[in-house]
Amino acid sequence: ISAFLKMSVCVNFFRPFTRFLVPFTLHRKRNNLYSTILQRYISSKIPAVTSPNNESTPPSEELELDKWKTTMKSSVQEECVSTVSSSKDEDPLAATREFIEMWRLLGKEVPEHITEEELKTIMECVSKTAKKKYLKYLYVKEKHKKANQIKKEMKAAAREAAKNAKLLETTEEDKQQNFLFLRLWDRNINIAMGWKGAQAMQFGQPLVFDMAYENYMQPKELQYTISQLLESEGWNRRNVDPFHIYFCNLKTDSAYHRELVKRYEEKWDKLLLTATEKSHVDLFPKDSIIYLTADSPNVMTTFRHDKVYIIGSFVDKKMQPGTSLAKAKRLKLATECLPLDKYLQWNTGNKNLTLDQMMRILLCLKNTGNWEEALKFVPQRKHTGFLEISQHSQELINRLKKAKT
Repeated sequence: ISAFLKMSVCVNFFRPFTRFLVPFTLHRKRNNLYSTILQRYISSKIPAVTSPNNESTPPSEELELDKWKTTMKSSVQEECVSTVSSSKDEDPLAATREFIEMWRLLGKEVPEHITEEELKTIMECVSKTAKKKYLKYLYVKEKHKKANQIKKEMKAAAREAAKNAKLLETTEEDKQQNFLFLRLWDRNINIAMGWKGAQAMQFGQPLVFDMAYENYMQPKELQYTISQLLESEGWNRRNVDPFHIYFCNLKTDSAYHRELVKRYEEKWDKLLLTATEKSHVDLFPKDSIIYLTADSPNVMTTFRHDKVYIIGSFVDKKMQPGTSLAKAKRLKLATECLPLDKYLQWNTGNKNLTLDQMMRILLCLKNTGNWEEALKFVPQRKHTGFLEISQHSQELINRLKKAKT
């Protein structure tokens, strides 16, 4: 009983210390266990090496660590070289395509169709952000193109629907009557216009378009000039008393000539006008020529039916003042400008008019002689309205008084 009591006293005494002693002992046992497992694993992988005893083991059986290290290093280098060579042998275009497909699968903004040139430009991009920006640019461009195509298709469908609706509204008899009427009308109109044009080529007043300004314009400006020339020829052909149009200084196979033939096609040889490589100075006497230019200091007062008016056929987008005036002075020709300041309240800006506007003004002056009617063809954006007639008449009276005195 006394021994039992002693044991219980010892247990009760050491019980508070078990919290600290037991983990320490377990940790030591665990470390010993890990060390034994590691030693067994290493011993299984590495062959056992006996203690260095020169007497018991021959030198051929010794482990050569230096050779082992060199072989391991050579194997690692071969692996690196093989990976580099394989990366070099890869096709960069294929890698770029994989990159684009990956971005497409991720839901990024990538175009559906990419050409070979675009792939090369993507491949030449320096950074990844540059590639992303270029892909986004191609995506937006393709999106705009699709939208424009859809708009064109919708407009074509609307036109087709309107045409079908009109055809459904009219009966077959109406169709035949309208077709016959239009056929006879077009035939008579063409005959009348052809007759007037042929008569103008024989007896009409000449109007010259100077085509010697090809080097002063860009290709886009040349296109605008040709469009205005075509419109001017149309207004002249439809007029009651047309001019005899001359295209002077028109060199064969020049930019002017190629574009005119392209626009008119087979009708170019049937036009009732004169196209020549000669200059207007060679065709008409200098005394009868008046060069119309906005830079001239001489203001036109009346339209003269016995003069040959010349218009420089070019579009001045770059604002080159004095080009036609300098040419007229070189040739010692008389120059005039339209009296825009006398009749119109002009806004700030140049007073250059288009070729078709000049044609309509000259046709109206030729037929009526009324400046107010002729200057109605000046665009309204360039002026605020006509001056009062009394003011203009008062200016004329004052000038006449000064001339008399």
